[in-house]
Amino acid sequence: MFNLPAGYSIAMCRAAAFMAALFLCGCAVGPDFKRPEPPDAKSYAPKAMPGETEKADAVAGALQKFDPSRDIPFDWWTLFQSPELNSLIEQAFKANPTIASAQAALQEAQEYVNAQRGYFYPTVGASFSPSRTKLSGNTGGNSPGVQGNGDIIQTFSNPGGPPPFNAPVYYNFYTAQVNVGYVPDVFGANRRQVESLKAQADYQRYQLEATYITLASNIVAAALQEASLRAQIDATEKIVGSNRDALAILKKQQELGAASALDVASQESALAQTEQSLITLSRQLDQTRDLIRALAGNRADQDVPEVFTLVSLHLPEDLPLSLPSKLVEQRPDVRMAEEEMHAASAQYGVAIANRLPQFAITGAWGGNADTMGMMFKSGGGFFNLAADVGQTIFDGGTLKAKSKAAQQALVQAGAQYRSTVITAIQNVADTLYAIQYDAKSLAAASRSERAMRLTRDLTKKQYETGYVNYQQLLSSEQNYQQSIIALIQAQTNRFGDTAALYQALGGGWWNRDKMADAANRSEGSTGDKQ
Repeated sequence: MFNLPAGYSIAMCRAAAFMAALFLCGCAVGPDFKRPEPPDAKSYAPKAMPGETEKADAVAGALQKFDPSRDIPFDWWTLFQSPELNSLIEQAFKANPTIASAQAALQEAQEYVNAQRGYFYPTVGASFSPSRTKLSGNTGGNSPGVQGNGDIIQTFSNPGGPPPFNAPVYYNFYTAQVNVGYVPDVFGANRRQVESLKAQADYQRYQLEATYITLASNIVAAALQEASLRAQIDATEKIVGSNRDALAILKKQQELGAASALDVASQESALAQTEQSLITLSRQLDQTRDLIRALAGNRADQDVPEVFTLVSLHLPEDLPLSLPSKLVEQRPDVRMAEEEMHAASAQYGVAIANRLPQFAITGAWGGNADTMGMMFKSGGGFFNLAADVGQTIFDGGTLKAKSKAAQQALVQAGAQYRSTVITAIQNVADTLYAIQYDAKSLAAASRSERAMRLTRDLTKKQYETGYVNYQQLLSSEQNYQQSIIALIQAQTNRFGDTAALYQALGGGWWNRDKMADAANRSEGSTGDKQ
């Protein structure tokens, strides 16, 4: 232990008091960020939208009602009541690299905030410098005298002249010191920089939430696409079979002279077109399965066991409908735009602070001597304390221009925020219209399917009584299968519209932590029972 002399203690205490005064008296220049006011719109259209949809007697034909008070769960996809869908999304959250990337980006941004906060504190460093020196004895001036161990003991004079010269001099020297540097945040440049970095970290947090929502939505869309394609392939295969039967009958009729070559060629063309449609649908199904494997984080040769069909899905009937004023709190993209504006506001403050005087304090305390034991004894210690104030007088307008640029960046961020809000509200409005009109479309497609089925059944009876030929029966069968394809597409749209609404309203990310806490409590209680 080394005791600091009284003079040093007083000087260091005064320095600490001066630094504390500068820090406490400092202010943060530039604008203080205030969150934008939410839109005061009460609905998503000039005219009030219906509170419920049309109902259809078909899969995905349930009547849906909108409830403004209903919250959105984070796991909204479970409302489709598909264990396969739930399992696939759970796997994707663990294995898809976009989640890991977004999590790393968030942690990186948080560490930059921690790093910047370090500038609020002094920088303290320590150094120790031992040395051994040989001085030439071939000098005509003063030379230190030495003992046998090489330590300096005195200085004697040699006025110069002819030899003999003095012997070489060897000596040791030791210096140990503690250095302290501190930059008081007098005008808040560092506080604004921390504020900006924290806003960027919040941006990454909302980006992570958006990544979860986007991944879940993409998986739901891919699952619906697979289910739709499987149903369309099934209907198209029946159409292909009908066309092949028709072609076989025409060829027999041609042999008997009851059909022309033109009739046969036309039927062959119809069959080829239908087979081409089947090939296209099969290709799309394989590509959709590729997409599902990629979204799940699997390798190309590692298939997923889940298979999706429309009949295995349930259409949620009670839908949430947040007001526009609440939407800006829920949409991750809106919150990200808000944090970009916050960061730009803080950077404007940094630019203003850089035009003001800059302060710095440095100090050092230590000891030096020719032996280590003498460094901190009487006469061996030293200290220095210095303050620096600098002000840019002329820089060709650089700092002023940077300040104006930061101001315009803030204006730009504000405009981009308003644009994001407008787009978000439009997105919800478009989805609400889609839900309403696709419900009507499904009802119409359902009626068409029933009419075509009735036509086919009546035509079949007429064929059995000999009133119509087989070609007419096949034509009615093909028309019926085409109506099924149209019905399948309408059903898929209804499921997709519902998923799009949950995504457009923010995806329930604010309930993710609640869901995780509930899961942890459930696991804990299960473990206790075991």
